Amino acid sequence: MKVILKETIASLGIIGSEVKVAAGYARNYLLPQDKAVLATEPNKKLLAQQKVKFDLQIAKEKGLAEEMAKRLEGVSCTIAAKVSDENRLYGSVTARDILDCLAKQGLDIEKRMLLLGEPIKTLGTFKVPIRVYKGVKPEITVEIVPE
Repeated sequence: MKVILKETIASLGIIGSEVKVAAGYARNYLLPQDKAVLATEPNKKLLAQQKVKFDLQIAKEKGLAEEMAKRLEGVSCTIAAKVSDENRLYGSVTARDILDCLAKQGLDIEKRMLLLGEPIKTLGTFKVPIRVYKGVKPEITVEIVPE
């Protein structure tokens, strides 16, 4: 089913773009939440008239994303964790731990923005990318030290 997005959705595309999605996803989520409209000719014409508005919103979102990326670039986060005699972590450092550390520094990041593939289970320094906007992915440094 083809729909036209009324707002930017990270997993689908930017506002105003026409995307093909599963019928159930459109029927049960996108359309009731007013995040998209069906890609019919009248809707395409209506959204073409609103293209200038969409372009301004895209520019605004991208500008905010680049500003956020500048604030995040070079940020370092040190997390103390319990370790065994062989310097192995008892647990693991998860996205929640990193988000808590960033929150202490005054940086509010959503969990879905943090691109941590799997929890960190060893000591050391790691680069963790953050998805701020499509194509804008600054990296923060996460250092795991023994407690």
